[in-house]
Amino acid sequence: MPKSYPLPDHALRITTYAQLQGYATAFAAKKLGLLFLLGRPGTGKSRAVSEAVGDDCCWICGNASPFGIYMSAYEHRNQLLILDDVDGLYRDRTGLRLLKSLCQSDPLKRVAWHTDAATLDRRGVPREFTTTSHVAIIANQWKSLSEDVAALEDRGHVIHFDPRPLEIHKQAASWYWDQEVFDFVAANLHLIEDHSLRTYFRTWELKSAGLDWRAAVLSSFLSGKALEVAKLRADPSFDSEEARARAFVQAGHGCRATYYSHAKRFSQTAKTPQFTLTATSPPKPRESSEGLSELLRRRYGKLGNG
Repeated sequence: MPKSYPLPDHALRITTYAQLQGYATAFAAKKLGLLFLLGRPGTGKSRAVSEAVGDDCCWICGNASPFGIYMSAYEHRNQLLILDDVDGLYRDRTGLRLLKSLCQSDPLKRVAWHTDAATLDRRGVPREFTTTSHVAIIANQWKSLSEDVAALEDRGHVIHFDPRPLEIHKQAASWYWDQEVFDFVAANLHLIEDHSLRTYFRTWELKSAGLDWRAAVLSSFLSGKALEVAKLRADPSFDSEEARARAFVQAGHGCRATYYSHAKRFSQTAKTPQFTLTATSPPKPRESSEGLSELLRRRYGKLGNG
């Protein structure tokens, strides 16, 4: 079963990267005052916005406090403001008040903070300021917890990005570099419900380390006897299905009939279109101090649960 992420019922569902790019481009052009971009992790929401807006923005990610966001919004006033993976901000009363100020419908918004005056004075930040910043909120989940939250949603465009596994696979083909890993994911795509762009990078890491990357891919979306059957079918050391069935029984996973029941399910599927990757190696960091993992996290999203 796919994992459920709470989202507003009225969110507009889009399913393709072309649609996602359209909204990201419109926001970057300052045609959308407030954009909610919601959906499960690992689908490239942040990357689409990052590529559209470039470096001329204020990007706040993770466990930022309302006070920290206020100071950043002042420092980067009139620039595009992106709040990424700050799912808990609107659950906090102070955070919600700040969001309501930053996300006003008026072109010129007045934002205020009247506590912690000593810190504001020390950092040269006024207790009130005006800004024309357009705001994008990127989150995995969002609940309409109160009338205030509903009113905040009503000021913007609430988009639910929900690409299917094949759409995600096609998107990965535009930048991924390991054909063997890519083709293995393709061969099992019909079994995946909650696919993620992060699967490709994590699998490449395991393969580079000499670990059993095929089993890791399968275990990310299968479990129990189905996983054991899939692992045996992915093992090139067996020369026949009967040999795999014997190994299944000998390992104590179940009987021969159970093996063939799962194997039949895996084989009765539509074939995923084949793609020849154009990239042949990972992207190079743009700065000598930036490692490959940091580069990939920046370009394709955090690799954790965010």
